[in-house]
Amino acid sequence: MIANPAAALCGVTKHFHDFTLGPLDLEIPTGSIVGLVGENGAGKTTALKILTGVNRPDSGRVTLLGAAPADPAARAEVGAVFEEAYFYESMTPAQVGRCLGGIFGSRWDSAYYGELLGRFGLDSGKPMKEFSRGMRMKLSLASALGHRPRLLVLDEATSGLDPVVRGEMLDLFLDFIQDEQHSILLSSHITSDLEQVADSIALLHQGRLIFHKNKDELMQEYGILRCSEDQLRSLPKDWVVASHRGGCGWESLIHPRARVLHALPGAVCDPANIDDIMRFYCGREHQ
Repeated sequence: MIANPAAALCGVTKHFHDFTLGPLDLEIPTGSIVGLVGENGAGKTTALKILTGVNRPDSGRVTLLGAAPADPAARAEVGAVFEEAYFYESMTPAQVGRCLGGIFGSRWDSAYYGELLGRFGLDSGKPMKEFSRGMRMKLSLASALGHRPRLLVLDEATSGLDPVVRGEMLDLFLDFIQDEQHSILLSSHITSDLEQVADSIALLHQGRLIFHKNKDELMQEYGILRCSEDQLRSLPKDWVVASHRGGCGWESLIHPRARVLHALPGAVCDPANIDDIMRFYCGREHQ
């Protein structure tokens, strides 16, 4: 258990006619960026919506900045970005800012919001229907930051952005958590972004949490082993997460990498990235 996490899902479940999320236990440490990964349909967006109070769980407990998601004071401290836009397409960024200023009152920092619009290259008088997907995502992020929240919950917030703008977003995220009182939960399919900024990685698969681990330790501990079948069989079974046969032998996700290197000094065992870990754990290459 983490002392005073920014947010937590404790034994949370949510049932749909063809899918069940959970039971899910996930904590977001204060002052950190947690990267949430998983295949399409794994339950990432559902988990984020439950955390922010958009949806209610069927069971379990949700803590948001020390309170329940329904608590107005707690929700006022959260900035959220989901893939779906929640503004009328006829609205301009200036109108969005005035609307949010009416909602957040004195918490809304119109000067900071205007600064973000300029930083993101958004015309404050241009209607949203004329924006590209990337521009809409930038407007959503500016809107989520305009009241200077303590927690950001972001669902594919860098999706659709070019590499230069994505780099600016990642720098902004790192600046956001510098005082160690702000936190981010970031769901993304662009795992290279998470490798740059996340402190820990949580993997969801078919509605279940496979692991939540420190990112640096994760990438040091796991490896991609390429070897013969005899070499693979010589390893303890619990060191091999999953394997598949390739044109030149077997490829396997292994853990712990240091022990495998010691046991098979002549084998090729490269460090695994988040994509590697996800594709093997999610069973797409499991045989």
